[in-house]
This record gives sequence, structure tokens and C-alpha cells, in this order.
Amino acid sequence: MNITLIGLGNMGLPMAANLMKAGHVVTGFDLNADLVAKHVANGGLGATSIQDAIRNAEAIVTMLPAGRHVDAVYLGGGGILDGLNTRPILIDSSTIDVATAQNVAAVASAKGLDVLDAPVSGGTGGAIAGTLTFMCGGSDAAFAAATPILQAMGRNIIHAGPAGAGQAAKICNNMMLAVAMLGVSEAFVMADKLGLDRQKLFDITSTSTGQSWALTTYCPAPGPVPTAPSNRDYTGGFAAALMLKDLNLAQDAAESVGAATPLGAHAARLYQALNDAGEGGRDFSVAFRWLASMARDEVN
Repeated sequence: MNITLIGLGNMGLPMAANLMKAGHVVTGFDLNADLVAKHVANGGLGATSIQDAIRNAEAIVTMLPAGRHVDAVYLGGGGILDGLNTRPILIDSSTIDVATAQNVAAVASAKGLDVLDAPVSGGTGGAIAGTLTFMCGGSDAAFAAATPILQAMGRNIIHAGPAGAGQAAKICNNMMLAVAMLGVSEAFVMADKLGLDRQKLFDITSTSTGQSWALTTYCPAPGPVPTAPSNRDYTGGFAAALMLKDLNLAQDAAESVGAATPLGAHAARLYQALNDAGEGGRDFSVAFRWLASMARDEVN
């Protein structure tokens, strides 16, 4: 297929590469010309505008930073829906607020088009390896059409429900992950201060009721999991600033429906403080190092 990918950042660029590995012709567009050049160097086609990028597209995938960018790219002048006279498969893999996802889908539907919100889990590692999880919101027809494309970039493709359901699933998942990571980080900070060996704690908890993905795959304390970001100075992975973004999205959604999320709210406050301390560019598991530097009465 001729596929357009808009947004060639840390996630979009390797996603485009995997689409090309699957045999698709991929035209890439990004406001950063250097990223377009990298995509071309990888074997893709480059575009200088959205309209240029989507001209011959049979499918369009977007991977953008926030809801306002998705709104502008789909609904703005010169955007995807502005004068589009073909019927490409439309997939938005950005992580954004549910309301924007539903509004974009509604506007597209009025034009006879389906937009599938399909945010991802798996981080940059999953994007590179092609093992992402896609949680999808939209019609059955949109999901069926998009599935073969998503399979080139991911391992788990799940239809969560109607428009916006993919975004709802993503923010619920990341709120759980943030809370779990803080809990694991706190336990290892306390273990260090009690003189308990990190590896011993890992060996015990990874086979006990304290087990979680945040512990066994992504241990925030350096040592027990060699492949975790904690063993490379918290570089790569999923930035703490992005986790804060997702926690704030979760809190906005919780407020809109009156859901009680006290742990999610507290996690958002802690990640805000962590970002304010200058750790936003590090992987979100840097919470361990940040907490280890604090006295008990400094964190609330």
C-alpha cells in the first residue's frame, strides 16, 4: 500500500521503517526537515506539506505530541480532511484526550470517513522491534481495515470499542503503570536504607505477590534487570515528561466523568515534582533515583 506517516519522532520514524519492511511504500512528513531526511535515508519518500504527503495515500497514520496537534493536522486548513476526495484508512496513534479523538472522528464521519484512534504501548523499544500494543477505538469496519497495517508495527492489536475507547484504554493503562512504578521505586529506596540487597529483594518480589511489569521488566533500581533504562542512566525508554502528560490526561478524563482516582492524582503530583526537578527527559523509572535523593519529609 501507499501509506503516509505524519509525525516522524522517536516513535513515528521506527514505525515508518517497520511499515517499509513489510513492503509498504511510506511517504513521511514532519515539521522537522531533518526527521524527513532520516526517513528518506531509511528508504522512504519525503513530503514538504500535509497535502503533498497524502496525495496518493491509501492509508494515513499520524503520531503527534498532543491533542491540539491532532486537531490541527486533521481539521485545520491544509489538514488531512481539508478537501480530501479519496477514502484512505485513517489511523491516529497519538496519545491525546478522549474528547479530541471523538471530535475528530465525528467530523470525519460527517465526511464519510472513519478515523481509528490507536494509541500504543511499548515505548521506543517496541516501536523499533515492531512489538507495540495498539489499543483501538472506532467502528468495526475501521478496525478491520486498519488491522493489517497495524500488524506491521505491533504484536497485539485490540479493538477497545467506539471512537475514543483507544485513548481511554491508554490513559487507564499508563495511570496504572505510573502508580506501579512509584510503588516499586519506593520499595527499593526503602530496601536500600534498610540494608537489604537489591538483587535479593528482586528475586523474592519477582516471584511473590509484589510482582509487576514495572519490577520484572523495567526495574527502576540499577542492577537486577540489565536491559532496563536504570542501567543506562535512565536514557531512552519512555520520558518522565510523557508520563506526566498521560497522567494529566487521565486526571482530566477522571474529572469529566466523576471517577475517584486518588492514587492517580497523587502520582501526577509526584511526576510533576520530578519534572520540576529537571528529570523530565529521563525515563520515567528515574522516579527511583529522585525518591532516593529525598528525605522522608520532603515528599508528600
